[in-house]
Amino acid sequence: MNKRTGRIHFGVSVPQIKRSWDETATAALTFEDLGFDSLWVNDHLYGPQSPDIPILEAWSTCAGLAAVTKTCEIGTLVTPAGMRNPAHLGKVIATIDNIANGRIIPGLGAGWMEREFIDFGMPFPSIKNRLTQLEETVQLLLKMWDPEIDEVTLDGSFVKTNRLVTQPKPGRKPPLLIGGAGEKRTIPIAAQYADIYNNVAGQQEFLPRKIDVLHNACASIGRDPNSITISQQCLVTIAENEDLAEPMIDRASKIFGGHLGDPKGPLALSGSPEKIISQIQKHIDLGCTMFVIEFFGRDTQEPAKLFAETVMPSFR
Repeated sequence: MNKRTGRIHFGVSVPQIKRSWDETATAALTFEDLGFDSLWVNDHLYGPQSPDIPILEAWSTCAGLAAVTKTCEIGTLVTPAGMRNPAHLGKVIATIDNIANGRIIPGLGAGWMEREFIDFGMPFPSIKNRLTQLEETVQLLLKMWDPEIDEVTLDGSFVKTNRLVTQPKPGRKPPLLIGGAGEKRTIPIAAQYADIYNNVAGQQEFLPRKIDVLHNACASIGRDPNSITISQQCLVTIAENEDLAEPMIDRASKIFGGHLGDPKGPLALSGSPEKIISQIQKHIDLGCTMFVIEFFGRDTQEPAKLFAETVMPSFR
C-alpha cells in the first residue's frame, strides 16, 4: 500500500496545454468529484516542441487549483530545480500549501529543456551541475519548511542564502517527490531525501530496474526503502473493450512516439478496464503504489470517468 495514505493512490494530470484556465479548473473539479487522490501539472514554461504553444505556468496554476478544490492533493511533475530562484520557489510553495490547507506535493527534478532556462534569464549548466542544483535546492527547501528552523543560511555551489526566513510555514511538511530516471545521481538523491520517487513515463517498462536501483541506494545509506512511496507517471489508454481500445492504442503510439512510454509495452496501462486492472496489479506486485495518469484523448474527462467507475473500485 501507499506509504503515506495506506491505499493505492491514483493521481491525474489536469489539461494545461492549449487550454483556458476555465477548462483546467472544470476538469480538476470533475477529477476530484470522481474520487482521484491528486491533481498534477507539468512544470514547463514553454509548450512541447515549440515556445509558441500556449501552456499555463505550473505554480500559479497550482495556486488556482488549491483555491477551487477541497480534497485532492496537488503536485508538479516535475519542477526543474534551477529554473527559478530556489528561495523564492520555496516561499511560493509554502504560500500555496497554506492556500491548499496542506495538500501540496512538490515534485522536483533536474530539468532538460534549455530554452526554458535561458529565455527566462536563468543559466543552464551541465547535467552534472543541474543535479548538484537539485540536491542543494532540496536541502534548502527542507530547511525553509521546517517549523523548528527560523533562519536558513546555505552556502552551496549554486544555492546560497543568508538568514532566510519563511513565514508562514507550509500547512504540513510537504511530501517531497523527486522524479527522473538517472541511476547515478537522480535516484540516489531520491533515496536520500524523497518521500516519493517517481519513475518517468518514458521509462515505465524499466520500472523493476529503477526500483532495484532505489533500494540499493537506500541500503547504501541505511534508509528503509519501504519509507519511500514508488510512483509511476503513465499514459492510460482506456476503452470499454479491447476492440475499441486497439485503434486508440495505435494512435497513441504514433502521437507520443515513446515520450509517454510505449502504449504496447509490458507494463502499459492500455486496453479494457479488465486489462488495465491486471496491469496495475503488476505494478503493485513490484512495489509501485502510486500512479500519476495522463489520459489519452482530447477530452480527458471522459476516459477518467470510465477509469474511475471501472478500475479504481478494484483497489479501494
